Amino acid sequence: MSHSNEKNDVRQEVLEAAERIKKHIRKTPLEYSHYLSELSDCNVYLKLENIQLSGSFKVRGAFNKILSLSREEINKGIVIGSSGNHGIAFAYIFQKFNIPGTIYFPANGSKAKLETLLLYKANVKFHGTDTAVTETYAHQVANETGQLFISPYDDLKIIGGQGTIGVELEKQVNKIDCILVPVGGGGLISGIGGYLKSVLNDVEVIGCQPENSPVMAESIKAGKLIEMESKPSLSDGTVGGIEAGSITFGLCQRYVDDFILVSEEEISKSIRLCLEKHAMLIEGAGALSIASFIKAKNRFKGKNIVLVVSGSGSILEKLKGIIL
Repeated sequence: MSHSNEKNDVRQEVLEAAERIKKHIRKTPLEYSHYLSELSDCNVYLKLENIQLSGSFKVRGAFNKILSLSREEINKGIVIGSSGNHGIAFAYIFQKFNIPGTIYFPANGSKAKLETLLLYKANVKFHGTDTAVTETYAHQVANETGQLFISPYDDLKIIGGQGTIGVELEKQVNKIDCILVPVGGGGLISGIGGYLKSVLNDVEVIGCQPENSPVMAESIKAGKLIEMESKPSLSDGTVGGIEAGSITFGLCQRYVDDFILVSEEEISKSIRLCLEKHAMLIEGAGALSIASFIKAKNRFKGKNIVLVVSGSGSILEKLKGIIL
């Protein structure tokens, strides 16, 4: 597939998704951050996906995928493997549309995220202690039972849905010089980057990852998807391996200009900062873009910067150590 075709494919997927999901999702605000703007003498805007339905951007991709399926496909049953927001987004939709679905969850996953899944009356089963292992198992189960497995990122419809953030941003701000996006499996940045680079000539797209699990950043550096051990992180939503052969790897190679890696302390400080300066509780993954911006603030002087705050998550159990 040629470079330009693939570029247009992502843009096309995103535009179709925007039309498909618009009445089901929340168009999230873009908030100017006086504090962060002063910090680096630039204009910093926060894209508040932390107040998206189900608590994160994931519901965009989930709605787009579900709404693009036939009734027959849906009735076979849907299988998800997730340690958090992907599963929560689908649990929300399963309940809303009364869809039969099973969510596989790591045995050591976040207690708060599990409680949210159960709040939506989700059918939860446990397997593994690494998100990649859980996803692989869920995929196997779906293959054996004839159900449909939906990846959190290795799916053009999911990527198209996440990219609708780019469509909103285009209308919300006159100029974007640089956008910082949290990265796990790469679905969010593939969608946003693929769309924005097809409509804006010189936007810089930067991926943000925790030092404890920089799988995509290291894979891009190596020129191939690598397996590496991930350490626990406050950004639990981005921790873990990436499915072999995932389309997001090629998309990240094409659309991501740079990566910034941040420490646990930097993530923790950014969660606290968001609470103090913006009165918002965000999860670790949602703080990656803020932490990355602060870490590399000198390179952004005089520019218009968008930080994607990807989710509010459920970090109450970790909050004591962060704010006290």
